[in-house]
Amino acid sequence: MTTEERWLKTSDAAYWLGVSQWYLKQCRDCYEDGFLIEREHYILGASRTAPIKWNVNAVLDAFHYRGKFVRAADKALKEARKGK
Repeated sequence: MTTEERWLKTSDAAYWLGVSQWYLKQCRDCYEDGFLIEREHYILGASRTAPIKWNVNAVLDAFHYRGKFVRAADKALKEARKGK
């Protein structure tokens, strides 16, 4: 896990992380499958039109953890299918 915090607005964070702005916003915990946590990975602006700020280092760690989890699940399913 990284210790440095780098907070960027949505457009810059999406570019820095290599994902779309839409995908980044859909990963927030306010959506059903969202895994990015408010105040840890992102903070809302003071108004509806203010940009969301993203802790890109923490988001990158969360993406990495999520990727490891998905790959482990895929591997377990594959092994379970072989056991039939």
